[in-house]
Amino acid sequence: MRIGEGLLWCWLAVAMPLQAAELTPRLGVKPAAHTLTTHANLVFPDGRGLPAGSGSVEQGARLYARLCVACHGLDGRGGPGGELSGGNPDLRAAQPDRTIGSYWPHATTLFDFIRRAMPLNAPWSLNNDEVYALVAWLLEANGIRVPNGRLDAATLAAIRMPNRDGFRWIDAPAP
Repeated sequence: MRIGEGLLWCWLAVAMPLQAAELTPRLGVKPAAHTLTTHANLVFPDGRGLPAGSGSVEQGARLYARLCVACHGLDGRGGPGGELSGGNPDLRAAQPDRTIGSYWPHATTLFDFIRRAMPLNAPWSLNNDEVYALVAWLLEANGIRVPNGRLDAATLAAIRMPNRDGFRWIDAPAP
């Protein structure tokens, strides 16, 4: 073997594994245990996955004043975190108000979102009773009656939102 051929073989021996490594697909990282737990605790539109617990409108009002008003304003009427209640319920407007009462198709989705994402600086920090209470207060603030002023898994799943039929199902029939 000549010197040039030896260098070529050395280069190939080093370069080929590097090239192969670069072609390996990067499919992500193994999910953390918290992520897997979160996915196991999803709440579905029909109420599947709602946990035990309950909360009242009155409890929700106190929690809202303590935890939410800084971002969402008094009575949910707006702040840096956005408007949650009030506004123009006409979704055909050029810039519709997408508040809970005018836009959200399922009350159970509100529970799921608050539990997983709020408060913004401490997601997953609220217990189930606190989330039920906040949802109860937010529904009442949007003119959606909460039976006996208290929510649990059964009463929350039974609430029919005003915009329930305002969305099209693209991959499955509506539950």
